Amino acid sequence: MPGNWLSLGEAAELLGVHPSTVRNWADQGVLPVHRTQGGHRRFLRKEMELWVESQRVVKDDTETGMFQNALGYARIQIIEGQIEKEVWYEKLDKSARTAYRHSGRTLMQGLMKTHGADADNIKKEARLIGVDYGSIGRRHGLSLVEAIQAFLFFRNVLVDATFHVFEQAVIKSPYAWSDLLKKINMFADQIMISLVETYEERSRGESSKK
Repeated sequence: MPGNWLSLGEAAELLGVHPSTVRNWADQGVLPVHRTQGGHRRFLRKEMELWVESQRVVKDDTETGMFQNALGYARIQIIEGQIEKEVWYEKLDKSARTAYRHSGRTLMQGLMKTHGADADNIKKEARLIGVDYGSIGRRHGLSLVEAIQAFLFFRNVLVDATFHVFEQAVIKSPYAWSDLLKKINMFADQIMISLVETYEERSRGESSKK
């Protein structure tokens, strides 16, 4: 039946990726592909739809456990002394250091909460965490740059830990990888925006009192 067979470009449109990505996946054996007598790649629509569904199942089954493992790995990275090397961390007293360590765990736990959530809920959770980071920084005398450096430290620990666990699990699903990266970027970007907004609001409030 017409429409059952997809060209490279049509398959890319169905999957929501660039045609070169489809070409690479097909050549690597990731995607089911057929060849015409002229050597052109053709994709059976039903096979593509089943492949998409299977990739989503893989992502859903692995993501929650992966985040839990990454949380443990991130804690190890922080405990092993990396955080003590940060200039902004040296400026903090004991209570402030405890608050920032807690915020690092909150970052990972917040990302875990977004598993299966839509974009609006992801942004809402991220905004709350951004306010928390901004409030801690202001309360303990960090400049905006230092507060951003603190957040970036924990974000980088989160990303490194998450990718480490994914690599160790030998996750090959391209959908799992792409969704993970998009989710982390969306989450981290919104936290950063919220952190800066919190600093600006506090600064305006202090200026109005003078």
